[in-house]
Amino acid sequence: MDSRLPLFYRSVVALSRERHKDWYIDPDQGFSFAARTNSVYLAASEFALAARHYALVFTRDAEGAVVPAALLGLRPDENLMVDDQGAWTAGYVPAYVRRYPFILATATPDSAQFTVCIDESFSGFNTAREGEPLIDEGGEQGALLSNSVKFLQEFHKHSIVTREFCDALDKAGLLESMQAEIALHSGAKFSLAGLCCVTRAKLKALSAAALQSLFTADYLELIYLHMHSLTNLDKLLQAAEARIARQRTMQ
Repeated sequence: MDSRLPLFYRSVVALSRERHKDWYIDPDQGFSFAARTNSVYLAASEFALAARHYALVFTRDAEGAVVPAALLGLRPDENLMVDDQGAWTAGYVPAYVRRYPFILATATPDSAQFTVCIDESFSGFNTAREGEPLIDEGGEQGALLSNSVKFLQEFHKHSIVTREFCDALDKAGLLESMQAEIALHSGAKFSLAGLCCVTRAKLKALSAAALQSLFTADYLELIYLHMHSLTNLDKLLQAAEARIARQRTMQ
């Protein structure tokens, strides 16, 4: 698999009215495609909903930029929110997951010009007329595709706002590395590394002017949502214990 491809995507090609004119999509394929990742990108606009279910953390991408993520598991290749049947068990599914198998390709992160692409390896694509057509008889986008493109455009807009928020956190020096060695009652051990969080100490140390700047930009609310969401790590530990117990009973 090309490591440069976004998470989940394996065979990304530009949507083509000619190439994909006879293609259909059956979207009800579950979330097995996301079963082997322990975190996923989260837009700032999702914090209020996502904070009810996940520990929201920060990490750095390949270019060193700060990005927010919902923590889904403790082991690198395990998503505790996807069960053996491919169902998502948490009460909120992040937008990054919901956009699959569609994606926008842009020349630059801020570009308003984009190309709609699909992951042709998605199991729901077919030419057996199962589901909905990608391209209708008039050569235009089918209803599902049209709605998906609108969703992608909104996701792209929120991603730009999210990057501005993360840049502000980084510039203010608010992020601190999270390092933890976790030992479960079952005896399993995990290490959490490469993640960052905002600490109360760093927040309290900011100047009044810096705090006012964060408040004016509506970033303080996002920071508090992130900080309070870390209590959901307990839920993640419980989910890990439960999965390990199930796996042992099946051996």
